[in-house]
Amino acid sequence: MDLNNIEQLITKYLDGNTSLQEEQQLKRFFNQETVPAHLETYQPLFNYFTASQKDTFTAKLPLKSKTNIKYKWLSIAAVVAISFGMYFNWSINTQDLGTFNQDETELAYNQFVESLQMVSKNFNKGATSVSYLQELNTANEQIAYLNDFQNPIGRTIKINN
Repeated sequence: MDLNNIEQLITKYLDGNTSLQEEQQLKRFFNQETVPAHLETYQPLFNYFTASQKDTFTAKLPLKSKTNIKYKWLSIAAVVAISFGMYFNWSINTQDLGTFNQDETELAYNQFVESLQMVSKNFNKGATSVSYLQELNTANEQIAYLNDFQNPIGRTIKINN
């Protein structure tokens, strides 16, 4: 094989533009015992692909699914129980709607508004404590940026990608 052709195939392979036949040519070339010195770094890569094709999976896979019928019936029973509970609760509430007067309705509304205000207040406290996490994230990104300066080759590869 022409050495110039092999070098062109390697660059095509690294760019991901080779066909299956071209990859087979590369595998055959690198499976030889004598490979030019400047191409020896690629030899373990292609030898690995050749060796890994011979590997086989010998473990037995279970073919029977292990679904338990008890859980299916339990979930169906739970849905039925919840449905009955909601139906009877709704029917009792619709019968009692006529007995509510204006004062009880306003009292329930005011209690509901107070509970929502309490939830909102506690939610705002939680949101302010989460804002510190954003500052930690920013500091972490700055540290990662500084680490890139310690590895200039890795930084140039990131820039090129």
